[in-house]
Amino acid sequence: MSPDSQHLLMLGLLLLGLLAGLSTGFPVAFVLGGVALLVAGLGVLLGNFDPSFLEAFPSRIFGTMTNETLVAVPLFVFMGIMLEKSRIAESLLEAVASLFGQLRGGLVVAVLLVGAILAASTGIVGATVVAMGLISLPTMLRHGYDPKLACGAICASGTLGQIIPPSLILVLLGDQLGNAYQQAQLKQGIYAPETVSVGDLFAGALIPGLGLVVLYVLYVLWVAWRQPERAPALREPIPRSTAQLIRAIVPALALILAVLGSILFGIATPTEAAAVGAVGAAIFAGIGGQLSWARLREVAMDTARVNAMIFAILIGAALFSLVFRGYGGDDLVHEALTGMPGGKVGALLIVMLVMFVLGFVIDFIEIVFVVVPIVAPVLLAMGISPVWLGVMMAINLQTSFLTPPFGFALFYLRGVAPPEVRTMDIYRGVLPFIALQLLMLAAVATFPQIATWLPEQLYK
Repeated sequence: MSPDSQHLLMLGLLLLGLLAGLSTGFPVAFVLGGVALLVAGLGVLLGNFDPSFLEAFPSRIFGTMTNETLVAVPLFVFMGIMLEKSRIAESLLEAVASLFGQLRGGLVVAVLLVGAILAASTGIVGATVVAMGLISLPTMLRHGYDPKLACGAICASGTLGQIIPPSLILVLLGDQLGNAYQQAQLKQGIYAPETVSVGDLFAGALIPGLGLVVLYVLYVLWVAWRQPERAPALREPIPRSTAQLIRAIVPALALILAVLGSILFGIATPTEAAAVGAVGAAIFAGIGGQLSWARLREVAMDTARVNAMIFAILIGAALFSLVFRGYGGDDLVHEALTGMPGGKVGALLIVMLVMFVLGFVIDFIEIVFVVVPIVAPVLLAMGISPVWLGVMMAINLQTSFLTPPFGFALFYLRGVAPPEVRTMDIYRGVLPFIALQLLMLAAVATFPQIATWLPEQLYK
């Protein structure tokens, strides 16, 4: 058997081992690292793997430890969990519902607006969908709202955390695309490469993210106008004084505006802005009387747990990518994508389709750490804008998280929905919102300026 055939066989074994490990439900980080080590060890025994590839692993780990961009991850996670645990989200939903409740579909509009704010602050789909499901779904059902419309709105608003900044996925994508962009330029002989930052991605995702919120709200208002029995106005207003409204709405909005505004206008780096957000969330929770030592300890433990998972996956993915490259996998991907019919358009379509399908079975963190470093350098070397590519990937993953029957957001809501809500209600309810997300994806694909115009204006 020729060396190329041996490498192809070992790559197949590597991918099959990864799929088999993931199907067992074993932690992803250990599956990535364990399968990579086993296949690398087998290759060393057979004489078709150079163990010197693994010598780069310690430097990869050290590079992760000294990466300032990734410091933003635990800070953003802390901010989101603090907002969730301190009931700021619940107070915000009640306040917004009191403003829009007298409109047909007003409760769903409130869910979408608050879901967008909560999604931007947590950046974690599961946390947002579960929180909104527990807080808002029983209320909407009690007031006679159609379960399909209510469930679809909750799932859709939860997945906005994938695209509306400051978002965890955009932080991770920004780091990985920045590295891939430099690799692509160095391979082209550009030894003073341009950079792409998390701030660029935040700016690029802002217009598509807010555009999705507008599309969702317009769709709900249209349904309420055409079929008022599905989204009735509240018979009695929810009593709220002006002071109560201000106290509920201002903290969350001020926090997100401070974090996002400081990044977009160059006042602070994403890491510095994340620190502001973490401290601000704790202060607002304290002012609202929802912060105690027990709650602070709970928030800290949850933050540590989430971050341990993220960075363990990052370490496992780094080892997996080294073994993948050791068997020539990056060259194989390069040949496959560059030889695709349709040039860079065909290559981009294939990558988007693969990421969409992977979004059914693995979390966005694994996709960002495993798939993006492999495919992004090839796509960027073909002349694709890194900001546009990052926004397209974020919207694509957002859509896969919402698509039946495997979308993660659907399972999260099913876990907290009342028994009278059927699974088919959830599946049918998300279909119009999936169509709206695909519409936005097509718009960004057709008119890249939707994603690239704001970064160009801000960072000329």
